[in-house]
Amino acid sequence: MSKNITPYKDSQLGKKQQVEQMFDTISGNYDSLNRMISLGTDQGWRKKVLKIVAEKNPDTILDIATGTGDMAILLSKTNATKITGLDLSAGMLEVGKGKIKALNLQNRIDMIQGDSENLPFEDNSFDAITVGFGIRNFENLEKGLSEILRVLKPNGIFIILETSVPTKFPFKQGYFFYTQNIMPFMGKLFSKDQKAYKYLSDSAKNFPFGQELNNILKKVGFINVQDRPQTMGIATIYSASK
Repeated sequence: MSKNITPYKDSQLGKKQQVEQMFDTISGNYDSLNRMISLGTDQGWRKKVLKIVAEKNPDTILDIATGTGDMAILLSKTNATKITGLDLSAGMLEVGKGKIKALNLQNRIDMIQGDSENLPFEDNSFDAITVGFGIRNFENLEKGLSEILRVLKPNGIFIILETSVPTKFPFKQGYFFYTQNIMPFMGKLFSKDQKAYKYLSDSAKNFPFGQELNNILKKVGFINVQDRPQTMGIATIYSASK
């Protein structure tokens, strides 16, 4: 399992509250800084998630840790009639709502504030559930995954897009140099919360990936678990079913 990495080590708040505070703080420039830090590669990975989800032709989709709504907006390219984006951070959701309004997607995408470890939905509610770069922010990973399993419909699809660590030379060495030096430096230059981008790089480095995360998904009760490493392993797309 991952170490207990939190955004603010000197805070008395729990991880969940710290993550909410952090994303509220950086919400205003999160999109542009995220594009810069990922060198735009995250958009290609998201399109692969869209393709996997679209193949299942879902009617209802839940995007957890939706942030400013990038994944939810992209998933509007499916035939789904209702897409729900859920996030802890009111600040991130406000940015997302503005983007959704500008695209006139309010009738298809709802953005709601909520806790991934206590989802406000009935059992078997969604045909597809996605989490893009948010699962490592869960305070209790297995509890959050169990909640996702609960609200996913039988035969529904669950997709995780998350950072991972390359295992081969020289990509592994390059990855650690970038995440430990370049990424926090860029965050320091362009963000008013320097600790946020240190946390994002530290949590990425310490989060379980590949077979380790596959095993956790299986333990919780998911079936048909697969992982697809992306771009030399710096991210991974996981798919599972119920």
